[in-house]
Amino acid sequence: MSLSHLYRDGEGHMDDDEDERENFEITDWDLQNEFNPNRQRHWQTKEEATYGVWAERDSDEERPSFGGKRARDYSAPVNFISAGLKKGAAEEAELEDSDDEEKPVKQDDFPKDFGPKKLKTGGNFKPSQKGFAGGTKSFMDFGSWERHTKGIGQKLLQKMGYVPGRGLGKNAQGIINPIEARQRKGKGAVGAYGSERTTQSLQDFPVVDSEEEAEEEFQKELSQWRKDPSGSKKKPKYSYKTVEELKAKGRISKKLAAPQKELSQVKVIDMTGREQKVYYSYSQISHKHSVPDDGLPPQSQPLPLPGKEAKAPGFALPELEHNLQLLIDLTEQEIIQSDRQLQYERDMVVNLSHELEKMSEVLEHEERVIANLSKVLEMVEECERRMQPACGDPLTLDECARVFETLQDKYYEEYRMSDRVDLAVAIVYPLVKEYFKEWDPLKDCAYGTEVISRWKSLLENDQLLSHGGQDLSADAFHRLIWEVWMPFVRNIVTQWQPRNCEPMVDFLDSWVHIIPVWISDNILDQLIFPKLQKEVENWNPLTDTVPIHSWVHPWLPLMQARLEPLYSPIRSKLSSALQKWHPSDSSAKLILQPWKDVFTPGSWEAFMVKNIVPKLGMCLGELVINPHQQHMDAFYWVIDWEGMISVSSLVGLLEKHFFPKWLQVLCSWLSNSPNYEEITKWYLGWKSMFSDQVLAHPSVKDKFNEALDIMNRAVSSNVGAYMQPGARENIAYLTHTERRKDFQYEAMQERREAENMAQRGIGVAASSVPMNFKDLIETKAEEHNIVFMPVIGKRHEGKQLYTFGRIVIYIDRGVVFVQGEKTWVPTSLQSLIDMAK
Repeated sequence: MSLSHLYRDGEGHMDDDEDERENFEITDWDLQNEFNPNRQRHWQTKEEATYGVWAERDSDEERPSFGGKRARDYSAPVNFISAGLKKGAAEEAELEDSDDEEKPVKQDDFPKDFGPKKLKTGGNFKPSQKGFAGGTKSFMDFGSWERHTKGIGQKLLQKMGYVPGRGLGKNAQGIINPIEARQRKGKGAVGAYGSERTTQSLQDFPVVDSEEEAEEEFQKELSQWRKDPSGSKKKPKYSYKTVEELKAKGRISKKLAAPQKELSQVKVIDMTGREQKVYYSYSQISHKHSVPDDGLPPQSQPLPLPGKEAKAPGFALPELEHNLQLLIDLTEQEIIQSDRQLQYERDMVVNLSHELEKMSEVLEHEERVIANLSKVLEMVEECERRMQPACGDPLTLDECARVFETLQDKYYEEYRMSDRVDLAVAIVYPLVKEYFKEWDPLKDCAYGTEVISRWKSLLENDQLLSHGGQDLSADAFHRLIWEVWMPFVRNIVTQWQPRNCEPMVDFLDSWVHIIPVWISDNILDQLIFPKLQKEVENWNPLTDTVPIHSWVHPWLPLMQARLEPLYSPIRSKLSSALQKWHPSDSSAKLILQPWKDVFTPGSWEAFMVKNIVPKLGMCLGELVINPHQQHMDAFYWVIDWEGMISVSSLVGLLEKHFFPKWLQVLCSWLSNSPNYEEITKWYLGWKSMFSDQVLAHPSVKDKFNEALDIMNRAVSSNVGAYMQPGARENIAYLTHTERRKDFQYEAMQERREAENMAQRGIGVAASSVPMNFKDLIETKAEEHNIVFMPVIGKRHEGKQLYTFGRIVIYIDRGVVFVQGEKTWVPTSLQSLIDMAK
């Protein structure tokens, strides 16, 4: 808070009447004038010092006014102060004008001894400065405060890229000099004395200033409210409209492409008033309010304003004015309407010219079409004339084909759009019937194929062919084949014997690529198959000398799955014929072998197991194994069926009917001091009777290994007894050699399987290639339809157990182990597949 200022008189004593003290309370006025260093203080009186807040004070004395004047105490005695001479009126006016002009007050104008002491001016004197003490200052000393600093502001600006003498901003778009103020002439509002822009603002912001124009317009409007000082009457001003202005107005108001005569001549009845009025266009309604209402009674006429004298016009004819205005409006409407009509007619001319060009093009096209159709009609009429029986130059099929080729090449559009079916029925069909009249399909199967192929390209409907339909009314070629060609085929099929199949098969092979698909299907399903089915029912395999496959299998390429219904009765008849069959009769194999690839694998295996395998087992059961005098006929009868029955069925027969007797004979031979060379030859001789595929089977391999083990045990058990010299070494060498052959065969099979898989894997994605041995086993199981899945909760030595078909296996370090009778035996992948089958 600032200190109090004491004002003393010239002699340095305090004035008792003006003994004042400063009030230290903070008021709103203090807060508002906190940053005003030259604010005037309120001096505390004796009464305020005595009574404090309970002292009586005038609200006007709480704070000094902006002019620095204090409220006068009119109850005090009058004090006269010498004020000099009274100034004149002219000088006072000049003084007032000078006061209005706010001149900047410099800092040097303040008294130097302005400080905490009372001025020597008398008791009630206060400073007469108007406004805030910290008011307007001169810009002459702008920035002079930087003399007392180190110039940090200028340095900061320069570091940020400021160049002295240029404006601020990225592109130096700021103003260089401070904003200048322009002194207004009088006390009027902003713009009352013209433009107040300075020279600096015009340079920095060169904007077109239209204030002068606005001032002229304002003065012009203002003069309209003033009376003409000369007292003369104004001359009437007339406004003229040109025809072009009326046309532009009509185009803007109503953008219509066609004339509006109908709308302009509509009769309109106006019943909004007390009387019914009739208008003859909508445009007249807009002028109805300008018509003086003469029909109003005198009492309803507007009354003159009170206090003013009603001035009657000298020459007023409202009816004439209304009629003239009506004539003007009607004329304008006629001009606008005429312009619209003219524009409409011009547009119509342009449109008709375009239509004329299009119609001329259409006319030329139609003339060309008519000319082409006339030529086509002449050619057709010529063909019809030559088709008449009395014609001396009859039309042949080749000449008719040439005519159609000409129509297709030169007049393709007309030929494509014409009704080819009716044309072909009238001209082509009789010629084709005449051509095939003496035809025998079974003797000359290729007769007419070239002719029909030629007519196929001429008559077949491409659109019908793309949709795959068989609409006889829309395709002339299909109708030709069905109505002309098919009757010959039906006639010949009814006379055909199914056992003489070669001519009919050759005939259909020659025509199947020419005739439509649905016609070939009809021939096979409705004509050929019933004949075959009836012949199969009459076939007896015991009495017929001709094998059934000789007249059924030639139809496989044409009929394929259509022959499936014949297979069941054929198997039934063959099964009945094999009931009394003996394996010594080889004719059964000759009859059944052609059907192995025709029947499905399942049905063929079931047929073999039911009819052939029991007979072969009975034959093996009758086989007597005698090393000294062996009869091999029964064994050969069984082995001959190796390719017909599956390996698993053949191995089952050997395990049940052959190997038990064979091992028993071997054991009995070894127990009677045998000749080991003969036993070795006997072993190798029996093994050579089997094919590699049978020997690779794990069961057969186990049986022969068991025979080797029996021979090794027999050799090793006779240590003290007499033994043929070199017998032990020969048996050991035989065992080693046989087992090495088995491993080599397994390795060769695995290598072959890997090569086959590599060949099949060409073009297969890398993701489908097995990444480990387990994936390889899974792939093999999928190829052979074998179930391969883990056994839940079962492990052996920490390895997961799997089921491969009916076999339990586990995998360890890329080796498959199969569960045997007492232990786990390693095996090859091919052996595993054979065991699973």
